Amino acid sequence: MTKTVMNPNWIAVDWGTTNLRIWHCDQAGNVLDETKIQTGMGNLTASEYEGVLISHIDNHLSDDVITEVLVCGMAGARQGWQDAGYLTAPCDTPALNQAATVHTTDPRIMVRILPGIKQPEPADVMRGEETQIAGFLIQTPDYNGLVCLPGTHSKWVRVQNGQVVEFQTFMTGEVYDLLSRSSVLKHSVSGAGFSQSDFVDAVKSAFENPANASSQLFRLRAQHLVNETDATVLRARLSGILIGQEVAAMERQWNHLPITLIGEEALCSLYKS
Repeated sequence: MTKTVMNPNWIAVDWGTTNLRIWHCDQAGNVLDETKIQTGMGNLTASEYEGVLISHIDNHLSDDVITEVLVCGMAGARQGWQDAGYLTAPCDTPALNQAATVHTTDPRIMVRILPGIKQPEPADVMRGEETQIAGFLIQTPDYNGLVCLPGTHSKWVRVQNGQVVEFQTFMTGEVYDLLSRSSVLKHSVSGAGFSQSDFVDAVKSAFENPANASSQLFRLRAQHLVNETDATVLRARLSGILIGQEVAAMERQWNHLPITLIGEEALCSLYKS
């Protein structure tokens, strides 16, 4: 029998490059349950998305109703689940009627993916952050300033009159991951622990002299070899150098505008420092 009854509850999904985040919501938008898994777009082929999603939401599905799943993020990229396209900045944040409908084999779900936003010049794109900004603007519709969204690819977004006006992306999180896992620095920063004071010192140093960041990075290796500096210190300094360089690049813009941070608390706290 064809199902025509829609579940009053729905599921929100942010499918990024690194992580998959799922929120089971009621009709009013209240979060009833949430899940975070390190199964990002970078590890999946298009045919694998539905199976991965079902494996994490199956207990919220019913055989006699259709549950709507609203997705944002890299699942809508060309290399993702289905290309959801882009809006062009300056523009409003995406609306539901602009979402792409995905063909699924499981009849219990109806999946839609929101488009990202592109910027023609200088060329830039975002997927997922525009939906976070949409939620922020619902709460603060008169906001005029910058929104910083730290992550694998950090975004600094100029918001004015309810629109995304322009934005800039920094590969800070990805560069940190590559350097700490695949470069000569991996031998110096492995392990756990984090020195907040050394992080702050490194941010200040990179902010004051961002052109010297590459030299500062290799110095971490030298400090390990020559001075036997602990990995806890060097890992914090690595993060501080990269974030300090990023913040320095945005100084002219944030110098006269309010800044709002949106993202995971632990990561946002580093930027607040």
